Amino acid sequence: MESALSMASEQARQAGAKKICLLRLRVGALSGAVPEALQFAFEALSPGTLMEGAELGIEAVPARFYCRNCSAEFTAELMYSECPTCQQASSEIRAGRELELASMEIE
Repeated sequence: MESALSMASEQARQAGAKKICLLRLRVGALSGAVPEALQFAFEALSPGTLMEGAELGIEAVPARFYCRNCSAEFTAELMYSECPTCQQASSEIRAGRELELASMEIE
């Protein structure tokens, strides 16, 4: 979270912002990040910064896999999942590892 706040502050300053009103993060199901922990860290780290009093929005990104055997794309909760179409093991992850700053609203 500290890195995301630093990146957001830098971008906001470059845009001439006085305040960040809303910060949106994209958090993948396989990223290892816990949304509640991110919220807690945001609340602890934002006082005294451009984000003081801002809202944190977290967009959950499900894990999405690709099956090379049958070319199916599917979502699953586990890191290594079986294709629901052909039942072959698939470990090619297309989405779900994200932990990124998606957008922000500034004044």
